[in-house]
Amino acid sequence: MTAAKARVGALVASTALTAALVGHGSPANAADVQSQQWYLNSMNAEGLWKVSTGRGITVAVVDSGVGKTPGLQGKLLAGEDVTGTPGGPNDDFNGHGTTMAELIAGSGEGGGIRGLAPDAKILPLRKSAKGYGADSGDSHKAIRVAADSEARIINLSFGGPEWYQSLEDSIRYAISKGKLVFAAVGNSGDGENKKEYPAGLHGVVGVGASDKDGKVEKYSQHGNYIDLAAPSGQLPGYCDKSLTKYCTSSGGTSSATAITSAAAALIWSKHPDWTANQVLRVLIDTAGRDWPKDNPSIYLGYGLIRPARNILKNQGNPGPANIDPISGKSTIAEPSKPVGSPEPSAAEGSSEGSAKPSVNPEAANASSSSGDSGKYWLIGIAAAGVLALGVAVVARQRRGV
Repeated sequence: MTAAKARVGALVASTALTAALVGHGSPANAADVQSQQWYLNSMNAEGLWKVSTGRGITVAVVDSGVGKTPGLQGKLLAGEDVTGTPGGPNDDFNGHGTTMAELIAGSGEGGGIRGLAPDAKILPLRKSAKGYGADSGDSHKAIRVAADSEARIINLSFGGPEWYQSLEDSIRYAISKGKLVFAAVGNSGDGENKKEYPAGLHGVVGVGASDKDGKVEKYSQHGNYIDLAAPSGQLPGYCDKSLTKYCTSSGGTSSATAITSAAAALIWSKHPDWTANQVLRVLIDTAGRDWPKDNPSIYLGYGLIRPARNILKNQGNPGPANIDPISGKSTIAEPSKPVGSPEPSAAEGSSEGSAKPSVNPEAANASSSSGDSGKYWLIGIAAAGVLALGVAVVARQRRGV
């Protein structure tokens, strides 16, 4: 076996673990599906939808395919299957991509998942004919198709520990085309916790997972590539390729990524003239945290997404259109040039940086003024003084700053 094939094989295996809906449980009754989406109440989704529903925004879902379910009727654009194998963009081999699409834009028809951005459109891009796995060719091809499409947001609910040039080049190309790219950071936070890609690439927004109380989920990976966090934990998702039943699972960072893409769609729909940088800057400005914004947590990044702060309260400063709010660098397209493999993260497998955030009882009234509700937003940090200088150093290293 060649080194290249071995590398691809390792990524396929790892990605299968990262993208999977962690820990499938028993099938969920249709009547229970929407009740399990606890974060919709916490985010005041009904209030959000009176102002913005994601209309006019297309999200490219690069995944295992997106099926034509009742909840996605009228929402799917003509996508593409880049695998070169039998099937098409609407053939989902395991239900993962369809679950992500419904978390973004599902109508809830027939008791299915209600998406946070129900009027957004979905561009399905099937990157893998083997389920969750992504080989180097198929993933980068799908991302390039997304970059050349009308989609403003690219959702990448997958990842693996192997870096490769074609993936980085495709991400750089997408950023140069003005796309906002979100990716799952991985589900081995309580295990090996190796930095994963594409979340670890410059310009990609790495999304971690939090529970109902605003605590980081134990499986959600940590490191200097975590930018934002979103709900996960006991969420509904399709059990298999039949797309006929949901199971309750922990959702993983895959689901957190899809929910973050949906939140971005809501904000961009309200402010259609903004750039990707401005939407991201507002997501960062309005994120829930009680640590300094310039010292992001290695567990929850700049904090928990709180779209109501902008949608309902007009909070958040969009700032300059062409400056990446994380790196501080211009995102004006530059000629493509070779880049080396990123150096290992100093935070990987170490205790450097902040402690795991936890609920802060003294913040009990913090959510009422922003249009959010529920314990999910009452976040804190475990001990005073844990945001050490090491975190600031990590922050400066993010995205190659």
